[in-house]
Amino acid sequence: MAGISAHAMPAITCHCFTDRSYDAAKPAAADAYLLATTQNTFFANAFNVEKKSIVMQKQQGVSGEDLWIAYWIAARSASDPDSLLRERTSGHSWQDILKSMPLPSDTLGMHFSRALAAKGTAVQLAEAVVDELIAKYQLLEPVVANDLRQLGASNQELLIATVVSGKSGHPARQALLDARSGARTWGAQLLAVGIDAKSLQHEIERQLKQHSLMKKAHNT
Repeated sequence: MAGISAHAMPAITCHCFTDRSYDAAKPAAADAYLLATTQNTFFANAFNVEKKSIVMQKQQGVSGEDLWIAYWIAARSASDPDSLLRERTSGHSWQDILKSMPLPSDTLGMHFSRALAAKGTAVQLAEAVVDELIAKYQLLEPVVANDLRQLGASNQELLIATVVSGKSGHPARQALLDARSGARTWGAQLLAVGIDAKSLQHEIERQLKQHSLMKKAHNT
């Protein structure tokens, strides 16, 4: 996949993490990495791209929000995400970009279309993309996903809570509240259900595949 030209990018940001594994002596130290890698892994699997390419684009300065939006639009319209990102970095809003792409009203999904109509920010549009994917894979009941958003869950928090809940069977809401309160860090919660940094990718792949198969069986 072609990269975005460096001159069009904002300042390069670092996505390096010193702590990548749970340590009981520093229970929250690896949480930033676990949140980031959960999101990147989910993204890579949802859009069938290499995770390292996503990380590289972020290191070059592409915002995570713009990546979610560009890849979602591309996947739903058979367009090229890099071309969309180039338009974005040239100063165009996502609303303006989509005006030049006549698409059927239901192409981009209910959540995304609603956020777009409300002139949502890039953050809100990116959240709508993740909500679309959560619904697509039926990872959470709609009322549960909405509840987490009402609690202010970011994309990273929503996705990692989904993984914890999918593995443990316990409510995603409680996972979020425990992490927020400091009762149990994300690293501690993942470890409690048998997931470490190395097996996190496999678990996300397993959950997405499982729900895809369940949906396919339900529709046959």
